Amino acid sequence: MSTLGHSGIEVFPLALGGNTFGWTSGEAESRDVLDAFTAAGGNFVDTADGYSAWVDGNSGGESETIIGRWLADRGNRDDVVLATKVSQHPDFRGLAAGTVAAAADASLKRLRTDRIDLYYAHFDDADTPLEETVGAFDALVKAGKIRAVGVSNYTGERIREWFAIARREGYDLPVAVQPHYNLVHRAAYERDIAPVAAAEDLAVVPYYALASGFLTGKYRTRADLEGAARGRAAAGYLNDAGLGVVQVLTEVADAHGAAPATVALAWLRARPGVAAPIASARTTDQLPALVGSATLELTEAETAALDRASYAVAASD
Repeated sequence: MSTLGHSGIEVFPLALGGNTFGWTSGEAESRDVLDAFTAAGGNFVDTADGYSAWVDGNSGGESETIIGRWLADRGNRDDVVLATKVSQHPDFRGLAAGTVAAAADASLKRLRTDRIDLYYAHFDDADTPLEETVGAFDALVKAGKIRAVGVSNYTGERIREWFAIARREGYDLPVAVQPHYNLVHRAAYERDIAPVAAAEDLAVVPYYALASGFLTGKYRTRADLEGAARGRAAAGYLNDAGLGVVQVLTEVADAHGAAPATVALAWLRARPGVAAPIASARTTDQLPALVGSATLELTEAETAALDRASYAVAASD
């Protein structure tokens, strides 16, 4: 198990992403995935109030609603560490104090719970003074509606500002950061955010851990992308450097009798400060490769080979 910063909250070293729930996974499939994840020892579920407003016919909150019904039916709320986010729901855009308070109440209602374990500021809001946002999150902690604070998609400078404000005002400090970080997208995180995370003991919970499916090895040609829900995002890595990473992943995976996705997540899990990469499963068939990453240990030589291939991607940018 990993610990979320100074919070004392312990999590399985893989977070199950809820972005597919109500999008590429219907409610029945989503519940099966949640059942299988917890049966395998998983306890950390990540979602957001905006999931999945981008789907025709959806209005936001679909993922939280599915998770909430599942929690209520299973009666297992105390066994699950629940993370959600605010700022992107169509009805609750931004991070003004009133918006944060109202969005949190709406999330609690959809999730059918009295507290959120980890509540993220999903995207920085340049139109709202940071002091106002930091105070709004602290108010939620003091009200018992959230247990811990996280930040996502913030620059290193803005995270430092958040800490400075919180310390000055005596507010609760963030315990986690959720950045875009993986084998083919690492330079920006390692240069800008990693130093702050290390200095402030922030648990790192990376999203796009499998680069929209590219690091599973299933996308090797343009034809492979046709009809894929995340094909457009994965297409950006379909070049010599990106495919070089997939080649090394495949070689290491074969040596362990594992899937490339397992290796990609195990590499990420072993990075400094990383508590739990986030990965989504559309069906239960995809889960074993993800959960297997929690126990797979790579050798120094394997890690070095993956690093060399990964740095080639950055050099090609």
